[in-house]
Amino acid sequence: MHRNHRGLLGWAVAATMVIAACGGGTTQPQPTATATPQPTVGVGTSDHPIVLAFTPSAETQRIQASGGAIASALGSATGLRWKVLIPTSYAAQIEALCAGQVDVAFIAPLQMTLVLEKKCGSPILGALRLDETGKLSTTYNSQILVRTDSGINSIQDLKGKRFAFTDTLSTSGYLFPLLMVRQKTGQEPKAFFSEMIFAGSHPNSVLAVYNKRVDGAASFSDARLRTLGKPELAANMPADILQATKVIDKAGPIPNDGIVLRKDFPVDLGKQVKQALLDYASTDAGKQSFRDLFNWDGMGEVSPDVYQSVLEAAKLAGLDVAAEAAKTPRPPSTPSPSPTKSP
Repeated sequence: MHRNHRGLLGWAVAATMVIAACGGGTTQPQPTATATPQPTVGVGTSDHPIVLAFTPSAETQRIQASGGAIASALGSATGLRWKVLIPTSYAAQIEALCAGQVDVAFIAPLQMTLVLEKKCGSPILGALRLDETGKLSTTYNSQILVRTDSGINSIQDLKGKRFAFTDTLSTSGYLFPLLMVRQKTGQEPKAFFSEMIFAGSHPNSVLAVYNKRVDGAASFSDARLRTLGKPELAANMPADILQATKVIDKAGPIPNDGIVLRKDFPVDLGKQVKQALLDYASTDAGKQSFRDLFNWDGMGEVSPDVYQSVLEAAKLAGLDVAAEAAKTPRPPSTPSPSPTKSP
């Protein structure tokens, strides 16, 4: 799977972690021979570095490493000064973006609905992920997972069973599977399942099924794999996870997360930043950084209307996205147990 705060946002600034200036490291990256000269005034200078914020949906160390590498590459490509921040919460990131204190943000699908409703930013690029056919797609799916030996073959078979969602701000780990359970059972999940937990991440949700903590779980498809459709397992997945668990249903398509520029960001500079992101994503190092951070396999053009389905789903589910965002805590400082929490 995007803050510096002033005034009313001071509480968020105090808790926000500055990872890096000048592109994610303690040493300023030097512009390449073809880099645009660094301006002496305005955005991208020492006095006003471009602030790059990442949704706090991965462990802190992973954001530090991958986010810092991305900022370093952008600094080298543009010759501009960059500062990477880890927000304290989903809400703090949106507040900072809307206050003009974050310039470029990596935003999850549900967060994107807040940005668009508040009209404080515009998506410029969307994540691409490999689908089951091996083609890059702007959308992904939610999946319901159970143990292969459970005898459970449908959502209806999960009645009275234990179930895990990821967290309330996960589109694929909560919102879409919530609606699917309602549609296919005619009941609210709290009434349909005997126990309902929030595992905190997609890998945690998968492992809860594997370890028999729950009978079924929701996650993005396929959280068990490093890249969809390929046999390489995601980090910290047991060697027999594909044999021990199975998918019984899917929901979607869901638009991928994306990258947003704040409102009133300089147009020419925005084009430069956009191109630098695309160029870096096409390199081997860039592919690795984006894959490690949010399981992205690339990025492409995106328009705001692609997130309309998420907004409609949130309204249908009665989900107060802003309220849930405010309750989202900072990610853990140690990996537990995998590289990514949610789209």
